[in-house]
Amino acid sequence: MSSQTTNNNQTQSTVHVQKTEEEWRQELSPERYHILREKGTEMAGTGKYERHKDTGTYLCGACNAELYKSEHKFSSGCGWPAFYDALPNAVSRNVDTSHGMKRTEITCSNCGGHLGHVFQGEGWKFTPADERHCVNSLSLKFQKPDGTVDDSV
Repeated sequence: MSSQTTNNNQTQSTVHVQKTEEEWRQELSPERYHILREKGTEMAGTGKYERHKDTGTYLCGACNAELYKSEHKFSSGCGWPAFYDALPNAVSRNVDTSHGMKRTEITCSNCGGHLGHVFQGEGWKFTPADERHCVNSLSLKFQKPDGTVDDSV
């Protein structure tokens, strides 16, 4: 794997999980497939993890890679789960120029699944990284400290 370190322990790296789109379609629900593989977005305020406050680890909704710890989650009021940092090497950053704007897309470094976008310098000074990872709930699963995984959509 080749990788290049970027801000806050995130990397641009080679995807480890290689599957065809047909394999992804068979494994993921239609809703998860749309978000993770087609770079969709769920409507603000509709995701199950937006106001979620349990202690544990947020996993990739496609490949189960560990992405975020619950202690990095905060209430941003943006309508999606917000985190100020990801686990080391868990998230890749990509330039996204869709919809007539320039944003930073975040994807799972393990499978390339679309998670959402990261925003900097928007007044998130109260977070250690001055960042907001705005993540679709459907891109995530949640693992409790006892190892139980909630993967319902």
